[in-house]
Amino acid sequence: MMIHKTAIIGENVKIGDNVQIGPYCIIGDGAVIGNNVEIRSHVIMEGKITIGDGTKIFPFASFSYPQTLKYNGEDSEIIIGKNNVIREYVTIQHGTSEGGMVTIVGDNCLFMVGVHIAHNCIVGNNVIFANYVSLAGHVEVGDFAIIGGLSAVQQYCKIGAHTMIGGVSAVVRDLIPFGLATNDRAHLEGLNLIGMNRRGFDKKQSIEASKVIKKMFNDNSDQVFNDRVEKAKLDYPDNEILQEILDFLLNNKLRTFCSFSNK
Repeated sequence: MMIHKTAIIGENVKIGDNVQIGPYCIIGDGAVIGNNVEIRSHVIMEGKITIGDGTKIFPFASFSYPQTLKYNGEDSEIIIGKNNVIREYVTIQHGTSEGGMVTIVGDNCLFMVGVHIAHNCIVGNNVIFANYVSLAGHVEVGDFAIIGGLSAVQQYCKIGAHTMIGGVSAVVRDLIPFGLATNDRAHLEGLNLIGMNRRGFDKKQSIEASKVIKKMFNDNSDQVFNDRVEKAKLDYPDNEILQEILDFLLNNKLRTFCSFSNK
C-alpha cells in the first residue's frame, strides 16, 4: 500500500491490498477501497463510497453529493465496480431518496475526461463514455453502450445494451437495445450493426432485426405501436436480438422512444 503523505484519509476507511493513493487526495469517512486500486492526485471522495478492485482514478475526479435541491443530507452511497478507468475531472454523485439512495457503476467501464454521472444513475458493464458525456439523474445505461463526446442524456431515460450514441447528441427519449442514435435531438438511425458484428452477434439475426425495427417504427398504418410490437414478438420467436429489443419496448409501454427522423 502506498499513501502519499499529503493525502487525507477519514475514519473507518477500508483499504485493500496494493492500493495507491496519490498527493492531496481526500478520502472521506467510511469509504471502501478494493484491491489494486490506483487513485491519482487530487481525487475527492465524500460520503459512503465503494470502489471495486483494479479501478484506476485519475486527477481531480470527484465522488460527492448530488446536485439537487431535494437532497437533504440523507445517508446515500456510490458503488463503483471492478476494473474501471475514470479519467480526469469525472464527477459521480450520490443517490437520493427518490431513487434508492444509490448510484451504481458496473465493471470494466471507461469514462473519459469530464464525464458527469448524476444521482441515482445505474450504468452497466463494459460501457464507454467519451469526453464530457453527461447523464442527468435516474438514467439507466445497459451493458456495452457507447456514448460519444459532449452528448447529454435527459433524466429518467433508459439506454439499452449494445447501443451507440453519436457525439454532441441530446437524448430525451429511451433508446432501444442495439440502437444507433445521433443528432441534437437524438433520433434512431437503425441498429448498431458494426458494433454488433464486432461482439459476435449472429449476422443474419442482426440484419433481420434491423429490417423489422425500421418497418415497425415507420409503419404509417392505424395499428397501435404496442400492438405492432406484440405482433413482431409472436412473428419472430427465434430472433434473440429482436426479442431483447421487443422486451425492452414492452416493459416500458408508458415511455417514449428515440424513433427514425421524418426528414
